[in-house]
Amino acid sequence: MSPHVASLAEQLVSHVSQFENCLVAYSGGVDSAVVAKAAQLALGEQAVAVTGVSASLAAGELEAAQRIAAQIGIRHEVLSTDELGNPEYLQNAPDRCFHCKTELYDQLQRMGAARGIRTILNGANADDLSDFRPGTKAASQHAVRSPLAECGFTKATVRLIAQHWGIEAWDKPATPCLSSRVAYGLSITPERLARIDAAERLLRSLGFNTVRVRLHENELARLEVPLDALSRLMDPPTRDTVIRELRRLGFRYVTLDLEGFRSGSFKQLIPAETLTAFSAAGAGRLA
Repeated sequence: MSPHVASLAEQLVSHVSQFENCLVAYSGGVDSAVVAKAAQLALGEQAVAVTGVSASLAAGELEAAQRIAAQIGIRHEVLSTDELGNPEYLQNAPDRCFHCKTELYDQLQRMGAARGIRTILNGANADDLSDFRPGTKAASQHAVRSPLAECGFTKATVRLIAQHWGIEAWDKPATPCLSSRVAYGLSITPERLARIDAAERLLRSLGFNTVRVRLHENELARLEVPLDALSRLMDPPTRDTVIRELRRLGFRYVTLDLEGFRSGSFKQLIPAETLTAFSAAGAGRLA
């Protein structure tokens, strides 16, 4: 690995070393894994990675997070979050992530207060600052620090550092919570999340590693896979299996998105005035 990437990794560790101790809001994705590794190198036993678990977490993600934490060498704990107990979260407005992150950071603050840990770190990177991410508002309200963004590291840089450190998640696709698959305005329910999770597990079992099953009104499933996988999904035996199994799960309609996989495709459903208000308020904050 190049000396430049090694220097960036050292910069991140040095940045985190300013803290006496910390809790890392850790999902097991590449961003939070790199922050967790930097915290472990900088603070040792004074750093704890914490994963929030609820019905919105996709199957297998906790086990992957546990495995990567063990590889990193950081102390890892799990806490149960109750965002589904918040009616504002269940309404699934465009600021849904704000309510989810508020629940997580509330719990992390209580955990930290009980242990004398004042600093919470998350995995937000520099690219996130220009995106529509209401969860960043919750981070700001809870004084959560974002070492990657503070160092100016983009997603591409984070992946290079992860590869440099030998973190297995260095090339892992983004895996946001299952609620992100539900169209804004449709209520979030445990049953809907479970159906989406089962549908995505089916598609992965058929060899589609990067996939989203988006839920729209009238129980319509919109499938997103990479463009080079569209023809494979339309192969008659595969297509028939997917249709049959998704209908068995309770989806009435099964459609294939010809634009292919893209993160955050539901953002085009957000009213322009909401996005404008977000931009006017500054990156990561809603007016």
